[in-house]
Amino acid sequence: MGRILKLPDHVANQIAAGEVVERPVAVVKELVENALDADARSVEVEFRRGGKAYIRVADDGTGMDAEDARACLERHATSKIRDARDLLRVGSFGFRGEALPSIASVSKFRLRTRLRGAGEGIEITMSGGVAPSAQSCGMPEGTVVEVAHLFNTVPARRKFLKTDRTEAAHIVHLCRLLAVAHPEVGFTLVEDGRTVFQSPACESREARVAEVFGRRTAGDLMPVEGASAEGWRMDGLVALPGRGRSTRAEMACYVNRRPVDSRLLNFALIESYHTYLPRGRYPVAFLFLDVPSDIVDVNVHPAKREVRFRDEGAVRRFVMEALLARLRDAARKPLDRAVPADRGEQPGAGSGTDSASAGPPAPRPTAAPPPSAGNPKPTTDSPSAVPSPRREIPPEPHSARSSPAASPAPAPEPASAPPAKDSSGGRRTGWRLIGSLHERFALWETREGLVLMHVQAAWERVWFEDILRNLRSSGAIRQGLLFPVLMELDPVASDLMEAVAPLFEGMGFEVEPFGRHVFRLSAVPDWFSPEEGEGFLRDALALMRERGWSSPEGDDVRTGVARLAARRAAQRMARVERDAVDALLPRLLACRDPLVDTRGRATFVEYRSGELERRFGIRADSAPSAARG
Repeated sequence: MGRILKLPDHVANQIAAGEVVERPVAVVKELVENALDADARSVEVEFRRGGKAYIRVADDGTGMDAEDARACLERHATSKIRDARDLLRVGSFGFRGEALPSIASVSKFRLRTRLRGAGEGIEITMSGGVAPSAQSCGMPEGTVVEVAHLFNTVPARRKFLKTDRTEAAHIVHLCRLLAVAHPEVGFTLVEDGRTVFQSPACESREARVAEVFGRRTAGDLMPVEGASAEGWRMDGLVALPGRGRSTRAEMACYVNRRPVDSRLLNFALIESYHTYLPRGRYPVAFLFLDVPSDIVDVNVHPAKREVRFRDEGAVRRFVMEALLARLRDAARKPLDRAVPADRGEQPGAGSGTDSASAGPPAPRPTAAPPPSAGNPKPTTDSPSAVPSPRREIPPEPHSARSSPAASPAPAPEPASAPPAKDSSGGRRTGWRLIGSLHERFALWETREGLVLMHVQAAWERVWFEDILRNLRSSGAIRQGLLFPVLMELDPVASDLMEAVAPLFEGMGFEVEPFGRHVFRLSAVPDWFSPEEGEGFLRDALALMRERGWSSPEGDDVRTGVARLAARRAAQRMARVERDAVDALLPRLLACRDPLVDTRGRATFVEYRSGELERRFGIRADSAPSAARG
């Protein structure tokens, strides 16, 4: 008897905090959304040590009087809804009334607020869920919330947090997304006393993207719009045909201006770019979908990251139709400037299945001797894909290319890694090249039968092992760039570049800071094409962010970088060229693992004569005498 007891409020709040406040970025999200709901026109976010030590969010919104300030720290106290029916038409970002009491229960909490038109403000402090104390204070109109020592009262939760750098990256990413969603609101983000970005109110999303994500990213985007008879509306900024990234990190989807993780919208984006980006590349997108609140449920996830639509099929069709119409239009009309070939985040356009809408075919690689070990040099400046329409433009001052369509000049042969040799010298394999299939597979006649080689997979394996061997050796040889390249990175990528600079330096890249979030690339490894340097570094940084690699040490980092470089290089040698394939065979057979590429795909398959004879119903004794002899 008496075993079931009601938990004290501070214990219940700490339990609820595990759902609402998973990590420091969740605190920032809840506080910034409260500021936006309060009609703020300026929001400042400051944090230290990834948000674990200190978070401060200040706004100039409507503020609260003393009574509301005390009530907001009670569970399920909110001004956003009044009854259950309001859940079907939620128009605000917050509505549950759980965030502030949950945050206050697991931190040292301080709230200062002053109602617009009031003579003074009120300050409330609370630590670890203990009863709050309140007093009057002087302050500008608006609200300031400070959160210190997050999760100190629940050490188990604190142990599951990631490194300061990782937690900080999540906060920066979220603030950038929220800033883009509200260009009319001024945003400032300060990390450990350093301003990450400061953007006053902007006239458009394009201007906000340029300020927060950089002019380079903004230049790769085009506006998109769509509307339906049901009152649905879609707008935003999406990648031009042929401009992509190696990860989905910069695909941002919003529903009623709320950043969400939506598989449906992500799928619609990726499928729409199917013929406008190579496989494995993803568009940069800031996609805003506005729909009536009664057809979308935002009450699915405690942190409101996920949403559910009443008719998902209709939403998907609506989004894809608008995207495809805009992409077809962009592919048909000459762009204001040429679309550069693939520089990592800007590959050539898609797979080429829609040549009528995606422009003329890309230049084909010419036959050339294969690169020496550790020296994969592409023969064309873009993947085997269909680029967007282009026209000639003068070379950029910081670029080494002579024109957008120019092929890179051959890089010097590396002295540190001589060509790999087949133990038999390539003469005792008994393989004879007899032709090709669909320009992708090389056909070899062997003593035992027939071999089909997937040329791109074979090059990928050869280059992967050569590059990895180069990375593990010392004294990488560099080749200087005639015109150094200036790379403008976002704040997260900039911090990561500084952290992993020793890795790139050991590979043979020469990268140095050249201003705020700008780096100067002045040399690349001798086994690398100069034109590919910037794109490779951007892809490598994106890969590290996705995998959580924040240190240059570790064989997994070198392996991942080598795999990335090999895949990029192999894309340019996907076609069968007789001279190159003849030289490829001994190099492939000399590899430690010649049977598969870096993705586990077979490099070649063999059909023995006996199997072919069985398929054709040929008896062994009926074979031609020459074959028997």
